[in-house]
Amino acid sequence: MDYRSMPKKSIMCIDIKSFYASCSAVMLGLDPLECHLAVVGNLERSGSVVLAASPRLKKDFGIKTGSRMFEIPDDPRIILTEPKMAVYLRMSTEITRLFHRYVPKESIHVYSVDESFLQVDGAMPLWGDAREIAEKIRNDIEREFQLPCAIGIGPNMLLAKLCLDLEAKKTGIAEWSYEDVKTKLWPVSPLNEMWGIGKRLQKTLNGMGIFTVGQLANYPLHLLEEKFGIMGNQLYHHAWGIDLSEIGAPIMEGQVSFGKSQILLRDYKEEEEVKHVMLEICEEVGRRARSSRKAGRTVSLGIGYSREEFGGGFHRSRSIDEPTNITMDLYEICLELFRENYVSKTVRSISVTLSNIVDDNEMQLTLFDSSRWKKRDLAYTVDRIRNKYGSKALLRAVSYTAAGTAVYRSKLLGGHKS
Repeated sequence: MDYRSMPKKSIMCIDIKSFYASCSAVMLGLDPLECHLAVVGNLERSGSVVLAASPRLKKDFGIKTGSRMFEIPDDPRIILTEPKMAVYLRMSTEITRLFHRYVPKESIHVYSVDESFLQVDGAMPLWGDAREIAEKIRNDIEREFQLPCAIGIGPNMLLAKLCLDLEAKKTGIAEWSYEDVKTKLWPVSPLNEMWGIGKRLQKTLNGMGIFTVGQLANYPLHLLEEKFGIMGNQLYHHAWGIDLSEIGAPIMEGQVSFGKSQILLRDYKEEEEVKHVMLEICEEVGRRARSSRKAGRTVSLGIGYSREEFGGGFHRSRSIDEPTNITMDLYEICLELFRENYVSKTVRSISVTLSNIVDDNEMQLTLFDSSRWKKRDLAYTVDRIRNKYGSKALLRAVSYTAAGTAVYRSKLLGGHKS
């Protein structure tokens, strides 16, 4: 691969370590790196999910994000606290303001509440090279917020992110160049340790005989494109450390899917209860797609059974001829998948995903559903009302049943207590 024509910028990817846990530790006057603290969704439920764990809790007790509260040992050193989402968001905003001291807003991309990209090329005459600027920012965050952070530096957004995940999170600050791709990126295995590759994709790649990033980089490009389409092209070039996206643009081009998954507050044993929540989730997935003026041709439903049933579940998809983002269209497909695959077990999690995305700028008329345009316009109207007056302004009747969760979740911020 000839890197001479590739971008050679100075881009940082900055991550606040265990952000929720670190913020909560600071609020309690504790050292984020030394205390044993877990942020738990709801302290009143033993099965509640651990949203964040401090580094020492992960290291000494093996408790990590996604663990359950009942898995946390009864140890006097361990502190449990509920999330303070409003505080976390304010803290994130203040950290972004700190970045403005070094670079203009056009050079900042807030990737998530705890992670941001900064392009510092123009700031070097004022502050020094990229590593010096990283040291200054890291010291400022620690001094002003008492929060630990890690910073990866690279010639593009992708390599900055990979440098952060694979090296800087262990060392504090690290810098990669294109020359480091073969020695530092290619040996990575399993594949899901590389940003952008999940466990499902990893399983598919493993089935193709690809187990390391180096093997992916040296796999025939035309075969990857035949298998994955445009995503195959991106996978190939990402394995070579190539990324042409600009600050503010997504590293992976295009919105691949819209989805929502929900771990239920209790076991749902009745089919009707499961269907009520399924409809609420379809409503949210449809809203997310409509907010981006997108529609999709493939609907996926995932059902996870309770631990009382020894876990398990199913994940099935169905494609349709005409793309949609209408809630009831999504729900009808999910109902079909549910009826075909559900066995009488208690349900603890539900997920719905809309994929095979296209722009929602046209609709095929059909003799079998003359009101299709009206349903689409009604959905957008309901979205506008909710955006203006709040998500609780208009709810379906199922949300007011004992099984519904939308009323409870409307009081949350980011899905958790504020």
